[in-house]
Amino acid sequence: MSKAAGSRLFSYRTVWISDVHLGFRGCSADHLLSFLRSVECEYLYLVGDIIDIWEMKKRMFWPQSHNNVVRTILGKAKHGVNVVYVPGNHDELLRDFHDMTFGNVHIVEEAIHTNADGRRLLVTHGDKFDSVVRCSRAMAMLGTRLYDWLLKANYVVHGVRRRFNLPYWSLAGFLKHKVKNAVQFISNFEAAVAYETARLGVDGVVCGHIHRPEITKLNDVIYCNCGDWVESCSALVEHHDGSLELIRWADTVASLKRTRFVKSDRLTLYPDDDLVVA
Repeated sequence: MSKAAGSRLFSYRTVWISDVHLGFRGCSADHLLSFLRSVECEYLYLVGDIIDIWEMKKRMFWPQSHNNVVRTILGKAKHGVNVVYVPGNHDELLRDFHDMTFGNVHIVEEAIHTNADGRRLLVTHGDKFDSVVRCSRAMAMLGTRLYDWLLKANYVVHGVRRRFNLPYWSLAGFLKHKVKNAVQFISNFEAAVAYETARLGVDGVVCGHIHRPEITKLNDVIYCNCGDWVESCSALVEHHDGSLELIRWADTVASLKRTRFVKSDRLTLYPDDDLVVA
């Protein structure tokens, strides 16, 4: 149980996390460690970019907090949690180990998760829908470097705010919401993911990649993005009744409680195919 979360243990059927970027200085490993120690679940999906191999090729950064995250995940796997690792573009080297298991962690390129209410969700990192990554690796790397500068600025801002006991706030997330091209890219990405999900004949999708936590319905597709642990410190969870919720952990730690019904951040999925946004 996490002291930061008021010594409360939250029980879920499934937890999805993505874009942790271990090995990158901007990773909020302490927040993630607090979250992982405060939850119990049957299934834990690691939805890509958990380890930032791209960044580690440029410079080595691996503090004890990053090691603790890995040990905590392996500990959950050892004690019976079904841990599934779906690699992303920053840890794409792990795709070479598709359908293999290491330390009770099963690596697959994509997965289909069945909710408690029978709904089927595609689990994929999402980089294959990013036209920049798909068409030009060089352009992807250039974009990543520019984004790295933004995240480093975000890291500095967070350090200053923490020194003055101010709550977590993401400069990178704020700018992404304000820049027109970024907003359009996110919209196009979500549309592409939803289209492919519908084509596959499943009910919804869980992805990451764009560092934009979201849970909504696009046409007849349930679109879920579990966010990241660099900017938003968010995760997607499935309750034992099959309903889905976005958890913004920095807010939870700040308030020492969790609000279960926050406008569109909770979707209740019923077997009769109705979808209620509460």
